[in-house]
Amino acid sequence: MKQKLILVGSGMVGARFIERLLIEAPNQYDIRVFNKEPMGGYNRIMLSPVLAGEKSLPEIMTHDFNWYKTRGVHLQTGTTVIDVDVDSKTIKTDLGASYDYDVLVVATGSKPFVIPVPGADLPGVVTFRDTHDVDLMLKTAKNPTQSGKTKPKAVVIGGGLLGLEAANGLKIQGMDVTVVHRSSVLMNVQMDEISGGLLKSSLEAQGLRFEMNANTLSIEGQDYVTAVKLDNGKVLPADLVVMAVGIRPNVEVGQKMGLEVNRGIVVNDQLQTSNDSIFALGECVEHRGNTYGLVAPLYEQAQVLAEVLAGKASAYQGSLTSTMLKVTGIQLFSAGEFKDTPETESIVYQDLTANVYRKVVLKQNKIIGSVMFGDTSGAKWIFEQLISGKDMRACRDFLVFGEGFCQA
Repeated sequence: MKQKLILVGSGMVGARFIERLLIEAPNQYDIRVFNKEPMGGYNRIMLSPVLAGEKSLPEIMTHDFNWYKTRGVHLQTGTTVIDVDVDSKTIKTDLGASYDYDVLVVATGSKPFVIPVPGADLPGVVTFRDTHDVDLMLKTAKNPTQSGKTKPKAVVIGGGLLGLEAANGLKIQGMDVTVVHRSSVLMNVQMDEISGGLLKSSLEAQGLRFEMNANTLSIEGQDYVTAVKLDNGKVLPADLVVMAVGIRPNVEVGQKMGLEVNRGIVVNDQLQTSNDSIFALGECVEHRGNTYGLVAPLYEQAQVLAEVLAGKASAYQGSLTSTMLKVTGIQLFSAGEFKDTPETESIVYQDLTANVYRKVVLKQNKIIGSVMFGDTSGAKWIFEQLISGKDMRACRDFLVFGEGFCQA
């Protein structure tokens, strides 16, 4: 008789986990999936091209209703799990239905952080997290409420990757876009001062505007957003405000179940929570003190959990992450500890007229970090050397150019 497995969340990682579980344990589980969005799994990374008009929603679906149906997996969309009784191993949904489980997997992802300022709850203030957010942005771009015959205006709060992608998409949709960023460096988690400066100049040349070292004091408006007030005294007119200031693990279900929760739902190397029958993976979890927001380590978790639930000896050891991005057509890469300290040495190549910047950071002749802008060739090889901890002194002079120039 098959064990009953319930998955809460059918985002990218949850859907990937089901995909792998069907391979690792094809006949072991009767699987039921609950998803609060009104659809199956889609590639969340591709929401930016949808906003920019380069893709449609059907084109970014990865695990639609038919995918689940043909594999015998019960998918219930538009449904939220509101309660879990861990003693009777029963979940309850917002529709009033109850279901038993033998194994429960939590993949609730993360929630966008909304800065607590006056006006944050006004209509016209959105995050950039799901298809609903994209629909609201596209509607406002096409039918602005405030601008009348003038070019509709958007203010994006947050100059990280998500904020810049939202800004670019809205610009393509015909809006006049200003990005408000509290740091002096765009994408300051992935970029240093030089690469961040190059990025800003490139985006300004494409028509985006920036307010750097600025914080939002309030969002103005009565029945709808009209402006954003900054701590530098400026007031930016707005038909739309996009909050893109970061994400937080969505641990609400875990807290209701009484699981151990810190920043995320705490899991061990088998992705098992403090309850033996409950597992968790993805952006909602904390493993060895770390949370992850990039796809690669989360897919590693999905594979490990599928193997664990298939009865195999498998363990998630944590992940070293790198970021390879294309922001509005610009190639970016960063990995590890790429900012200078007294204990590190940096090898840098830059051709600022060509908007190319490459930097590799060494500590005791081992690569510990790298950042690249405009030319990311060789980045994969450099990241492999970072992971291996290989001594690079034999090819220090050519290291920054990658494998083709360096046979270590």
